[in-house]
Amino acid sequence: MTTVVAGLPAPNTLGRVRARDLYCIPRSISTGAVAVALIEAGHALPFSGNGSAYAAVELVIREGEDIARHAASVTAFNPWRQILKSELQERLSTLIMAISEPRKPFAEIPMDVPTIMGVVNVTPDSFSDGGNHASSDTAVAHAISLAEVGATFLDVGGESTRPGANPVDPSIEQQRVIPVVRALAEKSFTVSIDTRNASTMAAALDAGAKIVNDVTALTGDPKAVAEVGRRSAPVVLMHMQGTPQTMQAAPKYSNVLTDVYDYLDLRISACLGAGLKIHQVCVDPGIGFGKTDSGNLDLIDSLGLLQGLGCPVMLGASRKSFIGRLSGEENPSKRLAGSIAAAMAGVVGGVNILRVHDVEGTRQALAVWRALARDR
Repeated sequence: MTTVVAGLPAPNTLGRVRARDLYCIPRSISTGAVAVALIEAGHALPFSGNGSAYAAVELVIREGEDIARHAASVTAFNPWRQILKSELQERLSTLIMAISEPRKPFAEIPMDVPTIMGVVNVTPDSFSDGGNHASSDTAVAHAISLAEVGATFLDVGGESTRPGANPVDPSIEQQRVIPVVRALAEKSFTVSIDTRNASTMAAALDAGAKIVNDVTALTGDPKAVAEVGRRSAPVVLMHMQGTPQTMQAAPKYSNVLTDVYDYLDLRISACLGAGLKIHQVCVDPGIGFGKTDSGNLDLIDSLGLLQGLGCPVMLGASRKSFIGRLSGEENPSKRLAGSIAAAMAGVVGGVNILRVHDVEGTRQALAVWRALARDR
């Protein structure tokens, strides 16, 4: 892991640094009256419009394969960036503005407070609940129960993407998910279709889905970007290294933070080129999808980095294998406490949507966090 150095580099040492090789991570997050006071005094900046503030910035600088990380207060960082060469100033100003500004609604759902996406697996082989809701009736009933205890979004998927999973033919996938999507949409729930196949995206949107959630960030099917763009469908773009069959064999990155950021930035550009607006895009770092345990932890600890992309951030860490390895719990269905710990770390880091299996426990944790975060 790269060491974080206190203080900022001398501007004259950045002569060869390209603007696109600068990144910012908001640190020293505060909430409630403390956040307001710090912002008013100029000692902190608003954090993505969620009522919190950040009083420090971690500056990440990439030079080839080398990564340097510098920590500084906002009061030191703001005047420092004003004396950099113009292209570096512009890059940092764009990042700070994106991190600080409020998020617009995603699929008509406000993003000013963290919200929950409930997992609805209509599969026989998903890693934690495969077969539990494999019929349309049981899947619909399960989805409704998730909504009743706090899920704002219902994410319906018909293909397992667990490590080692084999692809499912789109026709079989659609047989599994379309009746569920249609039944939930008819009840006015906000439904997301979890798929990497353009034909399934189209069929689900026709059936009433509002969001496309793709683990391949619309790279798994050459028709996917055009399909989503043509429909103006809000989309979740997830980072994955490799495929479900290969992704956990030997994950390797120059730097997991900057590599994931750059990949998602490119995928956002592809969506904007297809006609989507930035508020119609959400990003997901892909915890457990081609990541080591240390990579997963670094991403969760630094999720504020992704707010620099200017769109909502979703975290899907629920019941993941790294929680089992850290805690010694082999049964995915018994990883609720670890899942909530990861989720709340994400919330502090600015996450807008939590994709979870255990909606009721997560909603309870969020309710307490929100009460603690208010002006007391």
